[in-house]
Amino acid sequence: MAFQHVYGQQQAKKMLLTALNRDSLSHAYLFAGPRGTGKKAMALALAQAVMCLSRLEDGDACGHCVECRKVEHMNHPNVLWVEPDGASVKIAQIRQLQQDLAYQASRGQRKVYMIGQAERMTAEAANSLLKFLEEPFSPTLAVLLTDHVQALLPTILSRVQLVPFVPLAKEAMLEAMLAEGADPVLSRAAVHVTSGLEAARTIIQLNAFAEIRNLVIQLGQECLTHWASAQLTIHQKVLKPPVAEQLDLFLDLLTLWFKDMIQYQLGRKEQAVFPDQEAWLAKQAFLRGPDQWVACMEAAVDAKKRIRANVNPALALEQLAVRVQGG
Repeated sequence: MAFQHVYGQQQAKKMLLTALNRDSLSHAYLFAGPRGTGKKAMALALAQAVMCLSRLEDGDACGHCVECRKVEHMNHPNVLWVEPDGASVKIAQIRQLQQDLAYQASRGQRKVYMIGQAERMTAEAANSLLKFLEEPFSPTLAVLLTDHVQALLPTILSRVQLVPFVPLAKEAMLEAMLAEGADPVLSRAAVHVTSGLEAARTIIQLNAFAEIRNLVIQLGQECLTHWASAQLTIHQKVLKPPVAEQLDLFLDLLTLWFKDMIQYQLGRKEQAVFPDQEAWLAKQAFLRGPDQWVACMEAAVDAKKRIRANVNPALALEQLAVRVQGG
């Protein structure tokens, strides 16, 4: 996974390639940005460039040498990856990492270690890493990845160089997915509930994604026209697997369903997330004012927040249907 194969994030690429060419890499980086924006792919690209035996003129990895292939397959002895063990990255994992890094790298290479979801380190793990960031045992390059930069200790933030990852343009992601042969209708939905191409690809590959989208359309229509049917749909379909396991995704799409009403009111139907429902949306969009559709969107967002706060999903969805029906 060379830099040239990482979609978008041109500013991050420029920063890292410049440092590689000048042999001025920082000892530690923090890749921070929304989930799915390519942070992991970029971390592997950086590790590949560091290990590559035949780097290109622009500093990128060749992608073909034995070192590049080892990094790509995540079995390079000098490239270590740490992910949360259960709910968190624990101090035992950081201690094991430090032990592994204490051994001299082969062929005099720098060692690279990456910590995914770094915001989920326990306080003990973060403090242990902090000391290691200040005084590593051997030449190392640290890459921390996070979706929530504000959740990291300020002391860690002060010792790493921030590399920001920004959400990608929806139309650009859609164009890329269509070029890959992805389904146009599902792709349009996927890019609007994610911030990056990597995440959109993951979502569209979910076996239940088409079913979830169809159920959003069904419930979105029923909430507005047949309240009793909406209640049955919630209990008989939404709260049953596989949709029940993807309620965040379901509610994100439902929010966009109501947003499409506003797009039609504003004459921007080309921006609709559900273009295959044009006839129904065009008919319903003008039956309520924009503020009422915004209220419906807010109801879907609130239901998602409440479910995340451990409110009973059935109760949260029932109340969502009531709020939407009432306008």
